[in-house]
Amino acid sequence: MSVNKNEAAACLVIAAGVVLALVVGSGAVSLPTAAPVATPESGEAVPVTNTAVLPTATPVLTPAPTPKVETVRFSASGDNLIHEGLYNQAHARAADGGYDFTAAYEHLKDFYAGFDLNWINQETLVNSAFSPSGYPMFSTPAEMAGDLYEVGFRAFSTSNNHSYDKGAEGIASAMACWDALPEDAVAMGFYDLTTYDNYAYQTVNGITIGYLSYTESTNGLPTPADSSYGIVYLSQTDVIQKQIADMRPHCDVLVVSCHWGVEGSHNVTDGQRQTAQWLADQGVDLIIGTHPHVTQTAEWLTAADGTDAFVAYSLGNLISAQSEPDNMIGLILDITMQKTTAPDGTVTVELRDPRLHPTVTQYENGYSNIRVYLFDDYTDEMGAAHGNFSLSREYIQGVLDDSVDTQFLAG
Repeated sequence: MSVNKNEAAACLVIAAGVVLALVVGSGAVSLPTAAPVATPESGEAVPVTNTAVLPTATPVLTPAPTPKVETVRFSASGDNLIHEGLYNQAHARAADGGYDFTAAYEHLKDFYAGFDLNWINQETLVNSAFSPSGYPMFSTPAEMAGDLYEVGFRAFSTSNNHSYDKGAEGIASAMACWDALPEDAVAMGFYDLTTYDNYAYQTVNGITIGYLSYTESTNGLPTPADSSYGIVYLSQTDVIQKQIADMRPHCDVLVVSCHWGVEGSHNVTDGQRQTAQWLADQGVDLIIGTHPHVTQTAEWLTAADGTDAFVAYSLGNLISAQSEPDNMIGLILDITMQKTTAPDGTVTVELRDPRLHPTVTQYENGYSNIRVYLFDDYTDEMGAAHGNFSLSREYIQGVLDDSVDTQFLAG
């Protein structure tokens, strides 16, 4: 087959275009020079110059590593003080002849649902071994444990001045009640008196929290001789120091509950302040105070190593059937635990944004229909109908302003 010069030239140009398309399609940035072609007029070969502008490949950038941030929004509630009126109304509300305490807390259930973890001081001995009883030797029906779980609590402090009210059998039964809760719940406060090392940990949202719980007294009742478990007194500093040292490497945040202070007093004692500072110096991050049954202030502490710790000296009562207006006013601590893991693996943990949400216990004449509300939801009309005394919003606010550093008060 013969091909004339014009046809040959066209074939070469087409071939060069194919090469160009192939090279462009491959993402290359340079092209081979095409072979010269002859012009019809002169018959001389003229080089074909490649004039196409090709895009350069966009470099793929590796994003810079960023820190991993994990948080737990944590709440702590004060004394769950179960008097006769509370367990009697719970018995009347139960359909099966047992006890149903949930109605007393129903106005706070949605509030607690906003937290990742809710802690409470269970002031009275929850057990199934003894009949219910009130002041001064408390026994609270076992249903309380499950009902508090239903309300949203997952961490329970059990070391207080009523821990020994029912002796060795009461301790064993109480521990069994808490152990029967689902695995995401923990209780702390009764320790193996031989080793003291039955520690409580909880991991939520990647943050591991360790708990310890201590009391100043047990109302003069000694540790039962026939019990292998008991409380640790705040005066047992050698035991406490060892427990903190044992736990500190295994948790991101260490929380300690202290049952201390003077009942009915809004004033923080020198002993409370000294103990709080000592605990912070040992490595405790968060100190929760209970026992006075009224509100006391909170503050940041600087530990010996320069780190921060936070203490709420008394959260007051969450609920009770006590008979004084100030016993009706409590606080719920709201604080965020934040863990930051840097790209090199370095971990830092801090407590952020502490707030104290006031609560009010309401009941009518004869300590009937006992329940608890957020102060935000409490009205003067409710206060006027309070049993035993009138309780106005103005009075409640005055107590809070006088007893708590207002920088921490929510609302």
